[in-house]
Amino acid sequence: FPPRFSVMQILNGTRYQPIYFLLSGIPGLESMHIWISIPLSVMYVIALLGNSIILYIIQKTPSLHEPQYIFLSMLAGTDMAMSASTLPTVLNVFLFNHLEIEFHSCLAQMFFIHTFSSMESAILLAMAFDRFVAICNPLHYTMVLTHSRIIGMGLVAVMRGVALMAPLPILLKRLPFCKSIILSHSFCFHPDVMKLACGSIRVNIIYGLALVLCSFGIDSVFIVLSYAFILKTVLGIASQEGRLKALNTCVSHILTVLIFYVPLIALALIHRIGKYHSPLPHVTMSNIFLFLTPVLNPLVYSMKTKQIRAVLFRLFKTREDGGKGKIGSH
Repeated sequence: FPPRFSVMQILNGTRYQPIYFLLSGIPGLESMHIWISIPLSVMYVIALLGNSIILYIIQKTPSLHEPQYIFLSMLAGTDMAMSASTLPTVLNVFLFNHLEIEFHSCLAQMFFIHTFSSMESAILLAMAFDRFVAICNPLHYTMVLTHSRIIGMGLVAVMRGVALMAPLPILLKRLPFCKSIILSHSFCFHPDVMKLACGSIRVNIIYGLALVLCSFGIDSVFIVLSYAFILKTVLGIASQEGRLKALNTCVSHILTVLIFYVPLIALALIHRIGKYHSPLPHVTMSNIFLFLTPVLNPLVYSMKTKQIRAVLFRLFKTREDGGKGKIGSH
């Protein structure tokens, strides 16, 4: 999709900033974008609806007002926000072939995508701490994870995400852009935007690496440490039934951590190490990271968490019985 104007025609004459960038879909499959938009739309519906149902169930069920489920509601809210931050441009590209995104809108979208990713990582760490206290120190569980502390941990996740990611658009605004205006994704992603700059991006690279280490890196290390202590405690339980019961309470969280971190690590390695002539590997991994995580998380917790499954069953049974009652009244 060639731009309507040349790069120099759309650059600001003083700072060499483009008026807009051009987003891309999936390389080589441009003619099929309208068909690809169908599964993407389904995924957005599942992500938004599934996480909304999780939030509704936790809010309306007093027995779920426990630390584990409060953290889950934070995770669901973050997943919804992440989906909402990519939805406008992704559907514009695939449904309407509208590729333009204004420069400052692109920076804003990039900030929100990275901020919500950082928040999700912090919430996964908080959930690992919750499982650590519940299994390793169950007698002090309610004393350690009070509602005020849980709210404080949520606020720290938000503030850390905002504080760490706020410099990203600022560092990009100082750069001149004269190489190209065509991005590799259907949304604005920091490494992708950064590579279009024609000035020195050394500071951006160093800060980006520091971000990965200080947020995702530290979080993942503490999550692994939490599960090392959990495993040590579980192996000390005498009965096999007790060990399985303790581990079963961690299955949903472990799957969620893998769903989040495996694509994230792969994406980071591809951007920093991989040298590809085709942008397809970058596009594929970034799409998996941003689209699948909000879709799979509510499905995992709905299937693997007995309490949520029971409430869902009651809700559907009540609706079904209500529908039959209305039919019978006629």
